[in-house]
Amino acid sequence: MIAKAAVVLSVVALAAAGVVQLGHYGGEEYGHEAVAYAAPVAHYGGHEDHHVDYHAHPKYDYSYSVSDPHTGDHKTQHEARDGDVVKGEYSLLQPDGSFRKVTYTADDHNGFNAVVHNTAPAHHEYH
Repeated sequence: MIAKAAVVLSVVALAAAGVVQLGHYGGEEYGHEAVAYAAPVAHYGGHEDHHVDYHAHPKYDYSYSVSDPHTGDHKTQHEARDGDVVKGEYSLLQPDGSFRKVTYTADDHNGFNAVVHNTAPAHHEYH
């Protein structure tokens, strides 16, 4: 019920913004159910000849990490791309206490390659 209400409210909001228009089919076989269709979007004050370069040189660099002592979730990720070459690594503390680190590269010539390093679980000796 909530999902249906969210869809209806979304369509109404889009119609109010002029992005879609609500209407109905004229034939009796369709009844009077509302349908949504995309309305043409008007561009004012802009250039009509807008060029988007879909073949631009891809380049990015990102990283993140999580260290949650309450849940024991410890992990990091870093990846960088320059053109068709991707390099990255991630690491995580596994449930058994072992540590995994994966370093990877990918390119058109060599494909995807990964090197996985695992350390033994950390065991505590009790006396």
